[in-house]
Amino acid sequence: MLAPQTCTKDARINARRDQIIAAARLCFRKHGFHGAGMAEIAKTSQLSVGQIYRYFANKDAIIEEIVRRMVTNKIQLITGNAHNLQQVAHNLAHRRIGNLSSPFKEDICMEQKEQAEIDHALMLEVAAEATRNPVVEKIWRDSEKQLFDEAKSFLSKSFPQFSDAEMTAKVESLAVICEGTAFRRLTTAHADAERLEALYHRYFQDLFNTDFLSPKPE
Repeated sequence: MLAPQTCTKDARINARRDQIIAAARLCFRKHGFHGAGMAEIAKTSQLSVGQIYRYFANKDAIIEEIVRRMVTNKIQLITGNAHNLQQVAHNLAHRRIGNLSSPFKEDICMEQKEQAEIDHALMLEVAAEATRNPVVEKIWRDSEKQLFDEAKSFLSKSFPQFSDAEMTAKVESLAVICEGTAFRRLTTAHADAERLEALYHRYFQDLFNTDFLSPKPE
């Protein structure tokens, strides 16, 4: 068991890192990776630049930690209710990009929406920065692989009748739909949501050879 003073020290370090990450998320969201420097992050976090360097070696390290946390959050969402394909179809059709497998709740929707908005914007920033920065490109590729592997592992347990190669192809097609929906969420919705939902229903039924035994969407 760790000594109390060690736990307290670790808690302080984690709290400070959280403080820096929260500030960096806001700065990157507002100014982009190029526009937000360490001085801006320090000002927003109410710390000195020197203090930030105690916890992160450079801006790329902050970006890596932000991406890691977003991926961890997505993995937690995936392993919760992703087998409920009816709910996934419903949320995709309505462009709800937070937890695609969970019902929409009015009492918590604003906080979820705000965090999803920031995460979505930051992921677009990371994708753009990856075309210019080899370090960020590796962060991007590694995080995508981790997320893909976790989704594949979870869905393989829910639908064990498919081979490894078959499930890889199915998860890839799901990734295209989910990421495409996230990318298009700020564009005009040309199709009726109910018609889209019906199309997604039929697609998922065919993809996983299922009759949707999960609960109906809320």
